[in-house]
Amino acid sequence: MKTLTALKKVFLLTIVAAFLFSCSDDDNPVLFKEQQNIVGLALDSPDLSSLVAALQQANLVETLNGNGPFTVLAPTNAAFDKFLSDNGFASLNDVPNDVLTQVLLNHVISGDLKSSGLSTGYGKTLATEASSNNNLSLYINTESGVNFNGVSDVVTADIDASNGVIHIVDGVIGLPSVVDLALADNTFSILVSALTRSDLTFDYVTTLSTPNGTAPAPFTVFAPTNDAFVSLLAELGVSSLEEIDEPTLKATLDLHAVAGANVLAAGLSDDMMVGTLGGDITANVTGGATLTDSNGRVSNIIVTDVQAANGVIHVIDKVVLPKLPENLVSKAYNTPELSILYDAIQAADLAGALSGEGPLTVLAPTNEAFAAFLTDNNFASLGDIPTDILAQVLLNHVIDGSVMSTDLTSAGAGYASTMATGAGDNNMSIFYDTSSGVTFNGISTVTAADVEATNGVVHIVDKVIGLPTVVDHALANPGFSSLVAALGAADGDLVNVLSGAGPFTVLAPDDAAFTTFLDGAALGDVPTDALSNILLNHVLSGVTMSTDLVTAGAGYANTSATGPGMNNLSLYFNTSDGVKFNGVSSVAKADVVASNGIIHAVDAVIGIPTVVTFAAADPNFSTLVTALTTLTPATDFVSVLSRTEGMNGDGLNPNFTVFAPTNAAFDALASIPGEAVLTQVLLHHVIGDNNVTSGDLTPDGDTVAASLQGDNITVTLPGSGDNIADITDGAGNSDIGVIAVDVQAGNGVIHVVNKVLLPSN
Repeated sequence: MKTLTALKKVFLLTIVAAFLFSCSDDDNPVLFKEQQNIVGLALDSPDLSSLVAALQQANLVETLNGNGPFTVLAPTNAAFDKFLSDNGFASLNDVPNDVLTQVLLNHVISGDLKSSGLSTGYGKTLATEASSNNNLSLYINTESGVNFNGVSDVVTADIDASNGVIHIVDGVIGLPSVVDLALADNTFSILVSALTRSDLTFDYVTTLSTPNGTAPAPFTVFAPTNDAFVSLLAELGVSSLEEIDEPTLKATLDLHAVAGANVLAAGLSDDMMVGTLGGDITANVTGGATLTDSNGRVSNIIVTDVQAANGVIHVIDKVVLPKLPENLVSKAYNTPELSILYDAIQAADLAGALSGEGPLTVLAPTNEAFAAFLTDNNFASLGDIPTDILAQVLLNHVIDGSVMSTDLTSAGAGYASTMATGAGDNNMSIFYDTSSGVTFNGISTVTAADVEATNGVVHIVDKVIGLPTVVDHALANPGFSSLVAALGAADGDLVNVLSGAGPFTVLAPDDAAFTTFLDGAALGDVPTDALSNILLNHVLSGVTMSTDLVTAGAGYANTSATGPGMNNLSLYFNTSDGVKFNGVSSVAKADVVASNGIIHAVDAVIGIPTVVTFAAADPNFSTLVTALTTLTPATDFVSVLSRTEGMNGDGLNPNFTVFAPTNAAFDALASIPGEAVLTQVLLHHVIGDNNVTSGDLTPDGDTVAASLQGDNITVTLPGSGDNIADITDGAGNSDIGVIAVDVQAGNGVIHVVNKVLLPSN
């Protein structure tokens, strides 16, 4: 009855329109011409008669006579003939009415969509899936013409109607299965290849094409993109799907389909166990919908609710994998007491790095260790830790290579490098000690060792290992206990100073070095101000690696200790035989990297140097040392120039300024004079009771000072040629050049000269 009523309405509309049009003549101009609606246009088109008949049979004429607007994809008569033939129907009358209704509604889109407004992607039709009543999706492909669901092309576009638009198409668009939509969308071409591989023992295509209402339909399918499969091949180290064995491929594909449920995105929730054909995976929605497989790998759901007639598709960016041999990340994921570590790895975006080929050694803090770390550092949660800092803290638990507990116990104690970045962009050092269990940096103890993974080994530890300062490293190593005690006893709060930003290079004397230095005395016997300056004489500003020293070969640096005039003391290094400082202290262990500096462990305390110390340490002054000792036995130059007392101008010669001739300067003499003359020559190189640095000299002029010999020395700035300054000696020689300045000792300063200075007599 409804169909007849609808047809009568259409007929009356047509008669009225024809009457109005026929009344138009010269005396009676046309007042208006009513545009036909979608049904009227279909009635007027002979090639759409089968569509009209189908609409009448399905009682949809009245629907499409409504206000709309609608976009109708109108199959031609030929398209309907093929549809009937392909599906074994002799005529439209043989098509069940409910099926025909849904098929026709699958050609109707709400809205007025012109061809120019279509783009490749998914739309929704008025057809619905039975279990959810969700509108079916329609895949639109505009790469070459306009195609729908891979089966129907537009042959005539943009026929305007009063309540929408018609696009005539050359194929009936059946109710798509999840397989049909995957076939239509080239985004899933590799997935289709996987599902149809000839050696599979399960017929995925037939199963996933099961119509709704018949078990095991409906389905929820998580469909990986082509890019997801490309990434998978790289992850598995293969070049094609064919290299993945059939059991692994089948187990993988099973994890992407849920049977008996049409689960829309709105039905997902946090920590939701999703039962797939291959077992459980975990869904989460906070921060974006994701799936996590049993390996701890996370797939993002990037497109949701692509609705087929027999199920729904959600598009994912990473292939879900079955349980694989555990790598370091999946080991953390599958170990309950390491769940916070796993979350931290994800938050710091380190899962990829720790899932690589390796091998790596991971010191894995427990949940309890992380809880204490958060509390100790006033963080409420992992989310409060800046990502860059969290990444560095985690990388400070990762050592390159596979280090078993037996390797550590065999070594006893020592340093290894982590993957965290320390001072000077060098890999951070970590101290291990096996004297009582296995501890790292003196704070974190191994509670479960040698948990093997496919790409390395895990040692579970009871504390998070923070980013150590040079002080932390000293505290961790029992071999530096005397140094730690000295830092605490000295003036100047050196513990806090060396815990600061830095960077520092610390020459750290070991306990044996302090024992020798104290020579039976107690640390408390050393004045605290003197102790502070001695310790600061082991501290250089900046980052100096052993390679920097070796590259330089030999030379001078400044320490944080101070001498006369509050000038920073100099430190002489020489690498001709190991690395030695001031000729007295050798490096025993180099390049211990901290967050705020570098430690080089040394075998002797480096005392406050005198000018003699530098002359004796630097081989460039070996002839000068011989002249001061062997060649002038009647004068104890060493004792005199080593004096540190009398710094208040008592005339006892401390605070010397020494112009030190090089070996080459002595070689330029015709001969070295006898002791009496040589003694006067040597005294002519020393200014007493005055620490004259280069900054004390008269700029652009002369500075005159009396030597210990009695004659004046004149220093002229600037120097000529390559000279820093020129010198005129007591004999009037003015071709003497200062070639290095300000080697600062505790009792004076040295300037290097290229010729021997001669007195007037």
